Amino acid sequence: MTGVALGAAADAASGFAAALASGTATASALDVLTTRHAYVAFALLLCIGLYMMIANQNLVKKIIGLNLFQTAIFLLFITSAYVEGGAIPIVPEGAAETGTFVSPLPHVIVLTAIVVGVSLTAVGLALCIRIYDEYGTLRTDVLRELLRDEGSLPERPAVGGADGGEADE
Repeated sequence: MTGVALGAAADAASGFAAALASGTATASALDVLTTRHAYVAFALLLCIGLYMMIANQNLVKKIIGLNLFQTAIFLLFITSAYVEGGAIPIVPEGAAETGTFVSPLPHVIVLTAIVVGVSLTAVGLALCIRIYDEYGTLRTDVLRELLRDEGSLPERPAVGGADGGEADE
């Protein structure tokens, strides 16, 4: 993470910690919700994407969750790269380098990550098509059972013995 991103995250964390210590956490949380829209959107997208990847049994929905998770990370990088009063880092020849400039590095990293994310999505969806053609389903639980029946996956280990007690070691 860039220094700008770490600084913005540290400022937000220290401000929230100070609000908790002073007892104005409710007012501070409302202040964060009304002034830091991008960070709230980041948190929501991150949580929704993570939940979709973990909780959904459908492989396509897992890929959509991965895309939401990636979008949250892109939003965090772009938001944390924002500099109040910053200008583009193009200085005309012969002019003095005065003022505050915005680093283009986070934007370049996000553009590269978008290309990688699109490629990952394309490969994932292509694999989903092949899996559906082969097995007729995209649900992970059904695929796991089909692969066990086929012999590609080992059988589940027994939890207990024949009498319902613990298994012998």
